[in-house]
Parts: sequence; C-alpha cells; structure tokens
Amino acid sequence: MKYSQLRTTLPETDRTRHRRLREQGSLDRAELDAILDAGFVCHFGLVIDGNPMVVPTVYGSDGRNLYFHGSVASRGLVASPEATVCVTVTHVDGLVLARSVFEHGINYRSAMIYGVPRLVTDPTEKREGLHCLTEQSAPGQWDYARQPNRKEMAATSLLALSLEEASVKIRTGAPEDGDGPDAALGIWAGTLPLVTAWGEPEADPLLPDHIEPPEHITARRNTRAGQAGRQHTP
Repeated sequence: MKYSQLRTTLPETDRTRHRRLREQGSLDRAELDAILDAGFVCHFGLVIDGNPMVVPTVYGSDGRNLYFHGSVASRGLVASPEATVCVTVTHVDGLVLARSVFEHGINYRSAMIYGVPRLVTDPTEKREGLHCLTEQSAPGQWDYARQPNRKEMAATSLLALSLEEASVKIRTGAPEDGDGPDAALGIWAGTLPLVTAWGEPEADPLLPDHIEPPEHITARRNTRAGQAGRQHTP
C-alpha cells in the first residue's frame, strides 16, 4: 500500500488554504503524489541572512518525504535550523489563448510544500533517500551505476521535508470566455499544448565506442517527460 493511500486528503492549514482561484485547488492527496512523481526538479525557497533565496534543485519523493542534497540549504539551516521553507514543483501543460488578453492563462499542475527540513543522519534512511533521489530522475540508474561508497556517503548531506503540509493547484481545459460578449469578435481561441520529450542519449566523448547506453536510458527516447511517474515504495 502506498503511504498516500493511508490519507486520501491533504490537511488544510492557514498556509495551504486556497484563497484565490479556489476552483483550481485540490485537497486530493493522490493529486499531490502525481505531480511530484511526474517531475524531478523543484524550487527550494528559504531565507538566508534576512534575504529570500529560491534555489532550483533535484528531488526525490517516497510518498512521505521529499529528499534533497543538504548543500541546497546548508547556509540557511545553520543560521536558522528551525526555519520553515517552501518547495514548489510546477508542470506547464500549455497556453490558454482566449478571445481577450485578460482571459489568457496557462494549463498547469503545481504543488507547494511547507515545513522545516530535517537533516537525515540515519545511515539506512540516508542511503534510501539517495536511492529515491536518483531513481526519481533516472529510473534504473541506481543499480546500473556505481553506488556511493562510505567516504562519499559521509561527505553528502541529505535533507528530508515532510509532505504533510502541501497545497495543490491544477488548471485544465479551454478558455472561459466562449459564452461571453467576446465570443462575437470572430477571434480564434483555444489551447496550445506544451509537450516535453526525451531525446537521443549523447555519449560522453571520452566513452569507449563499444559501451552502449543501457536499456533503461534508451527506452526513454521520444517519451514524454512530466507525465508518467514512478511507483512509490510500499
């Protein structure tokens, strides 16, 4: 059973309450998991020395926590170890082109996670967290490549952020001015989908010619990114 199946709805807090565009908000925990599963890059927002800072970084989700390399927030966490951070993940699915510029928009899926990051010190969780982070972006790569040795594990900081406090928003569909006064203008309106796909693997120039890319890499050629996700560890 996935962890998310234990709680089917997201708790609503003052920080996650949908105050604007409420119809695009969702409290469905499965929607949060789907958004996180479909990506591997997030934006990590925190305050350092009184100044806001937003850092793009890779992440891994196991359905309970998001995992990040500790270097992302090391300065801020040393100064304020109990400081709350905000992490966002966004997928842009297309432009919504209406009859008026005022009604233009974007089809998207987004999640915001709030909380106090935790430094992972347990060796077992640390290895599992790094495995999760690696497999999020390149499924199959953890078992294919050389795994971190003891020295590398000791030199790596890993943060965990609980998924307990999160906000989800999703916008789909056509423009919303088709039944208004602008419908008589004779202007084209609709959506322009945005599709991101994986390309051909490009070998390291120093790689010997006889070494071919593994199947878990070649299988992703021409497949859509930002759609199919991993399966959580039960």
